Amino acid sequence: MAGRLPRPHRDDVGIAVGGLLGGLFLWSVGLYSRAPDDPMSRADQGWAVLVPLAVTACCELLRRARPRTALLVGTLALVADLLTRGSLATVVMFTDLVYAAVLYGSPGAARRIPWITGLITVIATVWPVAAWHKPEGLLIGAFTGLVTFTPAATGWIVRNHRDTAVAERLRAEQTTLLAEMDRTHAVTAERARMARELHDMVANHLSAIAIHSTAALSIDDPNTSKDALTVIRENSVEGLAEMRRLIGILRDGSGEREPSAAPTLDGLGALVAGARTNGLDVTLTTEHGKVPAPVELAAYRIVQESLTNALKHAPEGRVTVTLTQRDGSLTIAVTSPYGGPSGPRAPGSGAGLVGMRERADLLGGSFEAGPAPSPHSGNIKNGKGGKDGKDGEIWAVRATLPLVQGEPE
Repeated sequence: MAGRLPRPHRDDVGIAVGGLLGGLFLWSVGLYSRAPDDPMSRADQGWAVLVPLAVTACCELLRRARPRTALLVGTLALVADLLTRGSLATVVMFTDLVYAAVLYGSPGAARRIPWITGLITVIATVWPVAAWHKPEGLLIGAFTGLVTFTPAATGWIVRNHRDTAVAERLRAEQTTLLAEMDRTHAVTAERARMARELHDMVANHLSAIAIHSTAALSIDDPNTSKDALTVIRENSVEGLAEMRRLIGILRDGSGEREPSAAPTLDGLGALVAGARTNGLDVTLTTEHGKVPAPVELAAYRIVQESLTNALKHAPEGRVTVTLTQRDGSLTIAVTSPYGGPSGPRAPGSGAGLVGMRERADLLGGSFEAGPAPSPHSGNIKNGKGGKDGKDGEIWAVRATLPLVQGEPE
């Protein structure tokens, strides 16, 4: 139900019971705040102090759940207590209600209450002195400030410390979360880099091994088998060397051997020569100057993976590799025949195109790959295709890598 009072906190119950028992003890022994002849007292009967005492104790039950209501009712109870001989327990519990209203109340109430109690303290100090012209009037202001402003200021300080602690805890949790996200992102990026390196270094050699081993098994010719086994051995040795280099990179130079240098564009000639040994008809054209190391590695790997794809998927025909440097960027273009009646000569995972695109994106460049019209398609008759593939199409890979690294798109 909406109007049902919330269950009081057990600490609030303890404060209420303690205040009530303390007030009953003071009443039982006859200890009051004012003398019977005090001009402010309107009720001489001692039992009259019990009514404000009980009301204030009930307000303590709501100090945390309904702090504003508890303070308003407690203020009325304090005024009623002033008309009796007075109980110190009622006054003490009222100060706690002021403190709780600032600490547990709304932010607006927490800001207003210290100002209001401060203004009441000033009035209670100035007015008696101005009216009575006696310094004893200052005692009224001091008592008023002790009962109202002091607990309000204390609640404001405690609330600020509590809010600051909560904000710092949330900030620490956010920092921890961001650090964990950064760590996860770094691990994911490193795993992706390792996957690209492993794929690009080994896939070319394993594809050649798979193709030539198939030829050795399917063709009953000793010379052909010997040539195929020679190529298989060369690719096995080169693949093993690449694996050792990758292991050296992963170990970060630890151990007795330092990892060998990363491949550069100067090694493209050897890469193309190896592709020719594996059976590709490859031509290489380069026109470039000094290139940053990250761009060199990415360009080398893109050419390597493009040749691997041509070895696995392309029908017989010319494969061209062109590198051109102009306008502050390096352009890599690799074309190969596209299509054909048979499927791929070696299995593939499809990760090669993804890896090439990732390399270009990491450097802020662009990458595209797909079938395109052959520049020689006009010489094809009857739509039967020719040396470049079916219907005069080629598979074109094109990547543009900026020489000055920028933000990836």
